[in-house]
Amino acid sequence: MSAVLKSKVQRKFKMRGYTIKLEALAEILSFVNRFPDAEDDAIDLLLDELHHLSLKSSILDKEAVNKVVTLLLEAEAAVEENPNSATLGVGGSALRVINAFDIPKFRYDPVKKIFYEHTGRNPIHGDASAKAALYRDRFLLLFQRLSRDPHFSRPNFGSDFSDYGSCEISPIQSLVGQTGRRWIMGLISQLEDGHFYLEDLNAAVEYKITTGYFSENTIVLAEGEMLLDGVFQVKTCGFPPLEDREKSFSYFSGVDFFGGGILTKEETLRLSELESRAVNDMFVILSDIWLDNEETVANLETVLDGYENVDVVPSLFVFMGNFCSRPCNLSFNSFSSLRLQFGKLGQAIATHQRLMEQSRFLFIPGPDDAGPSTVLPRCPLPKYITEELQKHIPNAIFSTNPCRIKFYTQEIVFFRQDLLYRMRRSCLMPPSTEETSDPFEHLVATITHQSHLCPLPLSVQPIIWNYDHSLHLYPTPHTIVLGDRSEQKAFKYTGITCFNPGSFSNDNTFVAYRPCTREVELSAL
Repeated sequence: MSAVLKSKVQRKFKMRGYTIKLEALAEILSFVNRFPDAEDDAIDLLLDELHHLSLKSSILDKEAVNKVVTLLLEAEAAVEENPNSATLGVGGSALRVINAFDIPKFRYDPVKKIFYEHTGRNPIHGDASAKAALYRDRFLLLFQRLSRDPHFSRPNFGSDFSDYGSCEISPIQSLVGQTGRRWIMGLISQLEDGHFYLEDLNAAVEYKITTGYFSENTIVLAEGEMLLDGVFQVKTCGFPPLEDREKSFSYFSGVDFFGGGILTKEETLRLSELESRAVNDMFVILSDIWLDNEETVANLETVLDGYENVDVVPSLFVFMGNFCSRPCNLSFNSFSSLRLQFGKLGQAIATHQRLMEQSRFLFIPGPDDAGPSTVLPRCPLPKYITEELQKHIPNAIFSTNPCRIKFYTQEIVFFRQDLLYRMRRSCLMPPSTEETSDPFEHLVATITHQSHLCPLPLSVQPIIWNYDHSLHLYPTPHTIVLGDRSEQKAFKYTGITCFNPGSFSNDNTFVAYRPCTREVELSAL
């Protein structure tokens, strides 16, 4: 019996005015322990149900708790017998694929301190105000997160700031005429050639870069002081601190940032338990599958043959582009050939009976695949290219890039982009090696602290202004899959599982991922 869990139960019940007898406490803990990944939801659900029960006293005995627990478990059993009654997507499946263009768009109101959903039109071709709103939304998203960090909130007493104490954020506009060190938050912009500025919502200040792993469009916190020539001399510079996923949800419960729909407490508990039992569920993820390369196709068939003969076949195969060894741009004149190659892939998959019956197949386009443009987010692969494959695999899923998946309660983001190469080229200086010298770890830290999949200058990677929100990483997902041509890597950062499956066509690498345990198996032929 966990002392921490016991204390949490007693505290929450006491806040609702209940006193718990020893036998009742044991009954409560027995119920809550059924949901190791959703203890808070289980406790809240019990309290909600007790509130609807006519109790003679606020002192809870075993009988009252047992009555509520029995009702909840009976309801759970009834749902399991008829899983199609739950709104879990098509056919009661635990898997939901969320298209980038269907992700809800939320904006933060700094006055009311709430997120509100944008319900207006989101045209692909936005006007100038849409570009300004893109940066404003990014800034406010991080600012509201920062405002809850105790290190950067207003101190209770008029004490001096120290290197380790409270560091209140000053608006850039307030720096004029000020002396001494100040903390500011701003977006790095090159408003003049060779001159870098930090911008917030109202002003900008030129600043001198010291150390860090930053590029234009990156939002940073900087400590420094204003010089007589109007330049902000930076002493310390870093990313806005991260916030725990559960803490973010506790402040904005009922807001569907991810796009998979809002679950009730009952649904969350049921899915958490089903997820804990799904120890055999596995995703196989491959990136860079060049269908015009005979060796790549032969190696892919070897992978399919191997998984056809395992005891439990994978639940999902994720094929990430590029699907051709050369860019499918205006000079590409072999679309009919690529269409036939997709058809051959469909035939190859269809010969594996167990995979066809028990696995799903998801296709995500790469940066050089066929499509209207290279701008993000990218549309699914064109129907002309894929319809031959769909004749053999009717339930194949063709999604956008990026793509989001909700598997039970797990939130997973897939993004296929040669991001590491572009990030390293766009950096204003080499990254610091004080904490790590691994480029992939620097990349993961950058995108998670920025809460954005691609915090690069728009001149380096264009983004549809009205759909920049589809690349947001707030609240942080459980897992981020970064398909990149760079070396295969896996890295857990502040509770977030991040990995790169590597380039299958270049080095025959791929990943087997178990969402239940978030275990990453780096694999290769």
